[in-house]
Amino acid sequence: MATTTLNPRSIDEVALKPKGRFEELVGPEAYRILHGLVTNPMSVTGIGIIAVFALVALLAPVLAPPPNSRDSYLVPRDGFGPNPVAPGTIWSVRPPPLPFWWQAVFHTNKWVHIMGTSSGQWDIWYGVIWGTRTAFRAGIVITFSTVLIGMIVGSLAAYYGGWLDELLMRITEVFIAIPFFMAALIFAAVITPRIGKGELPATIALIVFGWMSYARLIRGDILALKERDYIMAARVIGAKDGRILLKHIIPNAVYPTLVIASLDIGTYVLSFAALSFLGIGTEVGHADWGQILAFARNYIPALATYWYILLFPGLAVVFFVLGWNLVGDAVRDIMEPRMRGRGA
Repeated sequence: MATTTLNPRSIDEVALKPKGRFEELVGPEAYRILHGLVTNPMSVTGIGIIAVFALVALLAPVLAPPPNSRDSYLVPRDGFGPNPVAPGTIWSVRPPPLPFWWQAVFHTNKWVHIMGTSSGQWDIWYGVIWGTRTAFRAGIVITFSTVLIGMIVGSLAAYYGGWLDELLMRITEVFIAIPFFMAALIFAAVITPRIGKGELPATIALIVFGWMSYARLIRGDILALKERDYIMAARVIGAKDGRILLKHIIPNAVYPTLVIASLDIGTYVLSFAALSFLGIGTEVGHADWGQILAFARNYIPALATYWYILLFPGLAVVFFVLGWNLVGDAVRDIMEPRMRGRGA
């Protein structure tokens, strides 16, 4: 009679591997995502790009010292001439204070326009540097708010069902039926006279019309989870609905939503810049990439001469969005390997 011996290597070694402290702290699923992010070349590239922008935002007062103590986000002007000036031109009218590194890098004690100026003599370097802070603030605030609203609506609809589910989903479908950017544009234009110009109108408009996809996604995930045995056991022992949702259901259903959110940060920044480009929201001269691009509108036919007014803010937008998209694509591949190589 033949005998068989067990091969130790046939046993799942990963399952037997002891968990580290960090894995126990964040949980196995979050640990798997974080481990995938730091080992995936695409996500590492994206994280590197985002880290560079984060460093620029953090060092904005050093890279471009604000001449206006009341509003650091007001881009300084070198006069009021209509035509842009080329990179390297010496600042002639009330130059900003020189940073400590200036003379060592440029070997001069005069401020020059590193990236030139736009129409109206707005300094492009200052707008790009401080616009990085505007981009981070807009992207993070809008994404966090839309995810939060979507999670609340989707969780309540899926968990309680019945008439509440029907009501919330019909409202969601009404919002989905409205073209996103057009609705945000009109809504921002309507509320701007009431609350004043600034980042707030565009931010509110993008939040109001951006939460629906998260609500539908998390609703579907919760519908699949709420009948699981551990959820039924929690109900049997008398756990309250709020505890079941917050402790057991949402933590297990939130990961697909976070994947979409990581992809949407760049999209929201692009939409915010587009609204600024169209003159909705921020005041003229506010440090925002869309605002700087708007100054180039009249010179698009002459870009062979005034290439810098579009190139530098345009590259900032492209690389910022690219960084978040690379991270989002990597998270999607880690969460759902079958989607690797496909569109989002």
